[in-house]
Amino acid sequence: MSEYNYKALNRDMGRAIHHYDMIAPDDRILVAVSGGKDSMTMLWMLSERLLRIPINYELYAVYVDPGFKGGFAGALAKWCRQTGVELLVEETDHGLFAHSGQNRENPCFMCARMRRKRIFEVADRLGCRKIAFGHHKDDIIETLFINMCYTGVMSTMRPAQDMFEGRFTMIRPLAYVDEDRISRFAADMGLPEFKNQI
Repeated sequence: MSEYNYKALNRDMGRAIHHYDMIAPDDRILVAVSGGKDSMTMLWMLSERLLRIPINYELYAVYVDPGFKGGFAGALAKWCRQTGVELLVEETDHGLFAHSGQNRENPCFMCARMRRKRIFEVADRLGCRKIAFGHHKDDIIETLFINMCYTGVMSTMRPAQDMFEGRFTMIRPLAYVDEDRISRFAADMGLPEFKNQI
């Protein structure tokens, strides 16, 4: 592991968590895991922080399986277990429906919306009031420009955002982290990256 990449990532992630008061003692946090480098890095860092900070919190890793053949849920669950976190796999047909003739919308938009809905349902079932997503600084900037160019509105994802009148809080611990930093860290650590075959 590159000590420099780890320290830089840890510093920026810590700044975001403290600045937006993302994590409090005894929080139950659902960590949305997709199998990509961003969510894998976030889960690894949140788990590692538990070993060295005075705040105790619980992590519940959740993967919403879109239902494609040859999925990677088993391999992802094994990696999470090695990291010290059990993975809950929610099996769905979201991906199959989104790419079927029944869907009149953009497949990626439809799948993402259905996945987000399921994540909120699982968080409610598990008693998690915090939901962590792996969006990083580049995602936040990109979303700002997409909204400005396509909707004429200056808005983007917030590092911490209350939903449903405060019932849940979405947190983005990687909000201050560059994507390039995450890529270098994931490569240093040999983190696996899983992708669905459509």
